[in-house]
Amino acid sequence: MENGAAPTAPAVIVAIDGPSGTGKSSTSKAVAEQLGLSYLDTGAQYRAITWWMVNNGIDTDDPHAIAAAAGKPEILSGTDPAGPTITVDGVDVAGPIRTQEVTAKVSAVSAVPEIRTRITELQRTIAAAARLGIVVEGRDIGTTVLPDADLKIFLTASAEARAARRSGELKGADVNVTREALIKRDAADSSRKTSPLAKADDAVEVDTTDLTLQQVIECVVTLVEEKRAGK
Repeated sequence: MENGAAPTAPAVIVAIDGPSGTGKSSTSKAVAEQLGLSYLDTGAQYRAITWWMVNNGIDTDDPHAIAAAAGKPEILSGTDPAGPTITVDGVDVAGPIRTQEVTAKVSAVSAVPEIRTRITELQRTIAAAARLGIVVEGRDIGTTVLPDADLKIFLTASAEARAARRSGELKGADVNVTREALIKRDAADSSRKTSPLAKADDAVEVDTTDLTLQQVIECVVTLVEEKRAGK
């Protein structure tokens, strides 16, 4: 650092967990960008490995077949919040991993312990390498991946609000169908044996049901700045 330059804020690791449709991705990206932190969408990594399984003819209903292939794909995540990227074996999969086919199969693939071990190691490596700090969003970050995170936030919202948001993202989607799919996925992710979706004991819960995205972002930025000030 040059003489006279302002001291940089201490690096801070922020874990943001919660079910689908709570505003996790939009919030995490915006907070990271506002505070100059790296950003990691862990759900995209699970989607990426699921996409690879589907593309390579692995039976996603067979945990043994999934486990046997867990180490094969090379997954790279770009952590710039302004333009996060994800590639599998050098192929840009940012679009393909959002298809309905991948969405329908990601919970089953994610539940396989060998997959979680592989991806968790990847996530920890990325977080450790973030010089200024990082916002990591997912379902088991505060509980399993980064239990020593400086700040843990758990976003919630009513099933109705989440379904309405998701239907807005998936143009023309039926809100009731979306709601049923969300509830089903939550149940699968919350009940799996390995690293279930759960709120860490020391997480700050933020209910986003009646908040605008901007209000959620401001709330989380304030929490991070308070944590930084106390470091």
